[in-house]
Amino acid sequence: MQWYICVLASMWLILTVHSELSSYSFPEDFAFGVSSSAYQIEGAAFEDGKGISIWDFSLHNNPDLVSDRSNGDVACDSYHKWKEDIQLLKNLGVNVYRFSISWPRIIPSGYKGSTINQKGVDFYSTFIDELLAENILPLVTIYHWDLPQNLQDKGGWLNETIIDDYLYFAETVIQLFGDRVKHWITFNEPFYICEYGYSEGSLAPFLNESGVGVYKCSHNLLIAHGRIYREYEKKYKTTQKGIMGIAINSGWFEPKEDNDSDREAAEQILLFSLGMHLHPVITGNYPAIMIERIDSISKAEGYTQSRLPKFTEKEKEMLRGSFDFIGLNHYSTALATFVDADFYNQPSFSYDSGVSATPNPSWESSIAQPGMQMVPEGLRKLLVWIKDRYQNPPVLITENGWATGEGLNDESRIRCINGYLSAVLKAIHEDGCRVIGYSHWSLLDNFEWLGGYRIRMGLVEVDFNNTERTRTPKKSYEVYKKIIDSRKLDV
Repeated sequence: MQWYICVLASMWLILTVHSELSSYSFPEDFAFGVSSSAYQIEGAAFEDGKGISIWDFSLHNNPDLVSDRSNGDVACDSYHKWKEDIQLLKNLGVNVYRFSISWPRIIPSGYKGSTINQKGVDFYSTFIDELLAENILPLVTIYHWDLPQNLQDKGGWLNETIIDDYLYFAETVIQLFGDRVKHWITFNEPFYICEYGYSEGSLAPFLNESGVGVYKCSHNLLIAHGRIYREYEKKYKTTQKGIMGIAINSGWFEPKEDNDSDREAAEQILLFSLGMHLHPVITGNYPAIMIERIDSISKAEGYTQSRLPKFTEKEKEMLRGSFDFIGLNHYSTALATFVDADFYNQPSFSYDSGVSATPNPSWESSIAQPGMQMVPEGLRKLLVWIKDRYQNPPVLITENGWATGEGLNDESRIRCINGYLSAVLKAIHEDGCRVIGYSHWSLLDNFEWLGGYRIRMGLVEVDFNNTERTRTPKKSYEVYKKIIDSRKLDV
C-alpha cells in the first residue's frame, strides 16, 4: 500500500504547504470515489463456494504474521452488508466506487477452464446493478492480491502458466459484467505483489527469493496485463465501450542533500520502483537504467543470464501503450541517496537500485503507521514527473489516504484529504497534468494486511468487536462529502 518515505527538515516549508490550500475548482468531469478490495472487506471467506486464497491459507497456517493475529475471514462483512455500504456511498456522493472481484470467489480452483461459481457471479452482478441504480459507476480491479492457493501451489506468479489462468479469469469477469462495468484495472500494485510477495517475503505468499522473485513475478504479471488489454481491445472495447488501466504504486523521492548525486539517486529509485511497471506499459520495455544495472550486477554475481528477464520484440509491441489510463496509488514521500554496495543484501531489488530512502522525523508521521508521512507536494511533483517523462497520460489516483487508530474525530485524515487534493488541483490547473479523478482509500476501516485491524484507513469506522460490524461515519466522511458536493476545497 504505502511507499517508504522521508525528507529533509530544511524542505519542510517547501513541501508540506498544509496552510495554503488551493482555491481552484475541480473540473466538471473529474471523478470522485473511494476504494476497497475483496479480501479486506468482504469476509465470507468460506461461504457460497468460494475457494481458498493465498491470504486465507497463509494467515490460517501462520496467524502470527499479522500484528493482532487477525485475518479476513469476516473483515467488514461486506459480503452480507453490501446494501449498507451502497447507502454510505450514495450519501457520500461519490461518482465511482473502486472494488475488486475475488478470483477464488468466481473460479474457486483458479485454473483456466475450470468451473465458475454461480453464487459468486450472482453476488457481484447484484452489487453492480445496485451501484448503477444509485448512479455510482463501478471501477473494478480484476486482481487485488487474492490469488487462489491452488495456483500458488504451482508457483503462483513465478510460473508463466499463470498467465493463461489469469487471462481466463479476467476474460470471464469481462464477459460476465462488461455490459455494465466500463472501467477496469488489471492489477493493483504490481510492485507489492512481486517484491513483498515473492522476493522479500513480507506479504502473501510470503516467499523469499530475494532479487529473483521480484523480476520473474513482474515479468509474468506484465505479460498478463498486456495480453488481457489487447484481448479487451480486440474483442470487447468497441461493443462494451469501456476503458482499462493498471494501478501502480509509488511514493515521491527527494534528494537527501542538494547535490547532483542525490538528485540522480532520486531519479534512479523512481525508475526502479515506479518505472519497473509503468515504463513497460507505456514504452514496451523496462527502463534502460534497470536493464543495464541488473545485467551488469547479475554477471558480476556469476549468473549465466540476467536476473531481469527479457521481453521478446512481440511482447514489447504488445505492452507498448497497453493502457487507457494509469492508476496511481500514492501515500508518501522519501529522501533518496546512493549507498555503498554492501548496504543491502545481495542479490536484492534494493541492492540493484543502489539507493536508500530514509524517513524525516520533522514531518508529520502517522501514529498508527509510522512509515507514512504527510507530504502533499510529493504527489504534485510525482504527477508532474509522470507528465513530463511519459507525455502526460491520463492519471486516475486510485489510492491515497491516511492511517489512524480508532476514533471518529480524525483531524489528521482531514488534513490529508485537503492537503493532497490541493496538490491535485495545482497539478491540474498550474502544471497541466491530466488527472481524471481521485479515489480515497478507503470507504471503511478494513483489514489492513499485516497491520490487521489496528490500522484504520476508513472514512467510516467499523466496530470489529461487534458481530454486526456497525458502521459509523467519521468527521472526515463529512468533509469529503462537502468537497465532492462543492467540487472545491473548504478554504
